[in-house]
Amino acid sequence: MRPIIPDNHLGSCYTFGRWSEYPCRSMKKRMSQDWKEVSAQWVGEMSFIGKNQSGGRVQMGTIDGQPGTSPMELLLEGVAGCTGIDIVLILGKKRITLDQFEVRVRGKRADAYPAVYTEIEIEYLIWADDLDPKALEQAIELSEEKYCSASAMLSKTAEMRSGYRILKPGEIA
Repeated sequence: MRPIIPDNHLGSCYTFGRWSEYPCRSMKKRMSQDWKEVSAQWVGEMSFIGKNQSGGRVQMGTIDGQPGTSPMELLLEGVAGCTGIDIVLILGKKRITLDQFEVRVRGKRADAYPAVYTEIEIEYLIWADDLDPKALEQAIELSEEKYCSASAMLSKTAEMRSGYRILKPGEIA
């Protein structure tokens, strides 16, 4: 059995009963990849504060009477943000300007634990003058089939559906 990794050998290999001063090949590979790291600090009861590497924070659960987002809702928010960023970038490259943009995501979970999402519906609401529906459809297709990592991961367990509405500026959704 390998001993606990001492701080001065983090990333080193344990071979032939001793720690190497050089990183393992597998660790070199992992260190060179684009890894993301987050933490969730428990703040009492069923509540956590999530923090990412750049210092961004998110509240999970109710803290001091202020409701937060559940971890499963965060997954849906991740899909909304991921595909939303894709759409803005793709339409921006086509020099299409948006007055307002909202992505709504709904998810249905399985009845049995671990209660994964089994169905996810994405609705794109776009407020713009003279937006060509074909351009929007192409942007949505590229996001859903090529670029959005969050959708790609959740599509392994959930049936994904999407639709869109193009609205005139000032129109209520």
